Amino acid sequence: MSALRCPLAFGARGRGSAMDVEVGDVAQQAFTGDLPGWSEVESLVEAAYRRCKSDADGMVADYIPELAQTNPDWFAVCVVETDGGVHSAGDIDIEFSIQSISKAFVYALVCERYGHEVVADRIGVNNTGLPFNSVIAIELNNGHPMNPMVNAGAIATTALVPGSTPDEQWDAIVSGLSEFAARPLQVDETVYRSESETNQRNRAIARLLESYGRIDFDPLAVVDVYTRQCALLVTARDLAVMGATLADGGVNPITGKRVVSADVCRDTLAILAANGAYERSGEWLFEIGLPGKSGVAGGLVTIAPGKAGIGTFSPLLDAAGNSVRGQRATAYLSRVLGLNIFASQAHTLATRRRDQA
Repeated sequence: MSALRCPLAFGARGRGSAMDVEVGDVAQQAFTGDLPGWSEVESLVEAAYRRCKSDADGMVADYIPELAQTNPDWFAVCVVETDGGVHSAGDIDIEFSIQSISKAFVYALVCERYGHEVVADRIGVNNTGLPFNSVIAIELNNGHPMNPMVNAGAIATTALVPGSTPDEQWDAIVSGLSEFAARPLQVDETVYRSESETNQRNRAIARLLESYGRIDFDPLAVVDVYTRQCALLVTARDLAVMGATLADGGVNPITGKRVVSADVCRDTLAILAANGAYERSGEWLFEIGLPGKSGVAGGLVTIAPGKAGIGTFSPLLDAAGNSVRGQRATAYLSRVLGLNIFASQAHTLATRRRDQA
C-alpha cells in the first residue's frame, strides 16, 4: 500500500479549523449499568419478536436484483451481552449479506491502524443530510467524503485498509470482520456478482474521490473490494456478537479476544450515533437513543455501550433503506431493557439525602 498522505494536506477536515477540545491528556473513563437478569432479558427478546413479527410495512430492496428475491417474512432478533450471554428469537440461522453494516467494522479496523486524528481528517465525521449514495454531497464539500457511513466515505475507508494489493486488503477485511463475528465469514458470490453488475454509481463516486486525491489506489479496484465486503454473509446473531464486541471495549465476548481498542470502539460508536441510519440518523437517535447501523439486505446492528449488542434481520425496508421490523424491535428493547443512553430517572428524596450525608 502506498504511504498514507499527510492529512494536513487536505486542511483540517477539509472544511476550516478542526474542533480542539484539548482532552488528549485526560484518560477516558466508562461507568456503565447492568442489564436485567437472564430470564427477563430472554423473555423480553421473545416479546420483541412476537410484538413485531406480524408487521408488514416496507419493501425489500429491489435495486439489487438478488436482494429483490428475498423472503419478506424472515425476521430474527438477537441480544448478546458483554459477558457472552446470547438471547435470540425467530429466523436466527438465516444468512444474509451484511451490506452497509460492514462500513462500521471496516472503519473500526482502519481506525485501529491509523488512529483517531488521521482517519477523522481523511474521512470525516459529519452527517451529509443527503442519501447514502449521493454524489452531490462530495461536490458540496470540496471532495470531502464527510463520514464513513455513506458510500463515498465507506469507499475512501476501504481504500485505507492495510495491504499493498486489493487481494491483501480483502484478506484483511475478511479476517477482521470474522474476528468481530467470532466465526469465519464467507462471501455470497451471487449477491457479489449482482451488485457488481449494478454498482455504476459507486464507480462514479470512486472516480470523483480519486480526482480530489482521496483515493490512492485504482478506484475501480477499491470499489470491487468494497462490493465484496458488502456481500459477506452474516446472521442476526453474528451482528449481535459484532455489536457486543464494540460494546465491550473491543473484546469479543464469545472468543475473549481483543479485536480493536476501547478508543476505536468509542470513535466508531460516535460515528454510528450521528450517521448510522442514513438521513434518518437524527430520528433514530431521538427515538432509540443508541448507536446503530443498518444494511439494505435487512440487517440492523445496535450497540448499548458496556451492556450488549443487538442484531436484527428483516428484509422489509423503509424509504431510507432501514429495516422496519428491526427498528421497531430495537426501539422496544431499548425501552424495556433501559438502554437509551439519554434516558435517566430522578433520585428519590431519600436517596438524595443519603448521598449527601
